[in-house]
Amino acid sequence: MSNPTFGTAAAENGGQPKREPRSLTRGGAAKSLIERFGILIAWAIVIAIFSAIEPGKFLSVGNTANIFGSQAVLVVVTLALIIPLTAGDYDLSVGGVTALTSMIVAVLNGQHGWPIAAAIVVAIVASVLVGLFNGLVVTIFGIDSLIVTLGSQTLLSGVVLWISNSQTVSGVSPGLINAVVGTSLLGIPLEFYYAIVITAGLWFLFEQTVYGRQLLFAGRGRDVARLSGIRVNRVRVTALMASAFVSSLAGLVYVGTTGTADPSSAFSFLLPAFAAAFLGFTAIRPGRFNAWGTFIAVYFLISGITGLELLGVPAFVQQLFYGAALILAVVLRQLARGRSEMSTE
Repeated sequence: MSNPTFGTAAAENGGQPKREPRSLTRGGAAKSLIERFGILIAWAIVIAIFSAIEPGKFLSVGNTANIFGSQAVLVVVTLALIIPLTAGDYDLSVGGVTALTSMIVAVLNGQHGWPIAAAIVVAIVASVLVGLFNGLVVTIFGIDSLIVTLGSQTLLSGVVLWISNSQTVSGVSPGLINAVVGTSLLGIPLEFYYAIVITAGLWFLFEQTVYGRQLLFAGRGRDVARLSGIRVNRVRVTALMASAFVSSLAGLVYVGTTGTADPSSAFSFLLPAFAAAFLGFTAIRPGRFNAWGTFIAVYFLISGITGLELLGVPAFVQQLFYGAALILAVVLRQLARGRSEMSTE
């Protein structure tokens, strides 16, 4: 079937397809670049501002190493979030799984003398089972993932308090601590490079595998995905299991960073993780959750928080910052998704 619009345009142009003016093409390319890398520009502006205000502190070697090294746990938690988000589900239990993993390792290794490798295996298996539970309840009973995972998060907080007797547990093997923060590369602890490796792994999953495409199709439209032969429920279950697995890696990094497991602190990652996940939705690959956009979004937010702390801003401003960032990120996500749908049409 011929395209009437194409035919009219060709007739008006001497039988040749009508071409867009070069200036418009260049303008569209420039706009696309700004949309993709705008967060990098914003990050550079934040760095420039705080460097000008605190020239001897913000870009110091110690502060730079602190920004990149200390936030590896948040990066990994946020990466865990974007797996089910890509499939159209929320996982509010990532903080609970992170806390559960770190506490199991600390209790088994620090209190009961288990080998660190065995404690890690048990912690990861327990975490993946949480993800399996979430996925089965969501798909079998048709309950919204937001409600199920919120319940799991609350349940896990009770389990962590129970197995720890509401106490901070220490005595974790020095081998794990050395593997996470005991060794540095270019002045930055290895935990930062672990976060880079996990980010690259998720990028490969999303961009280079059939499963990554299935996640995206399931998130864009489940009915259409089913008609295309995708087992949507299986994809959703495995997405929540993968989220739990990556959260367990965050728990390992967390307990290796501190050498202890606190029964409550890991739950605080949830708000900044969601803020970074939705902000990353608007970067690098606007209109979809993506690994590198998420990675950059975390450090953009942390740079702002660190700069404010250097200025002596009260601690409560951090929550205001993350809350405002989350609202802004959701708005930008809606705009980015709208543009993506328009371009697809």
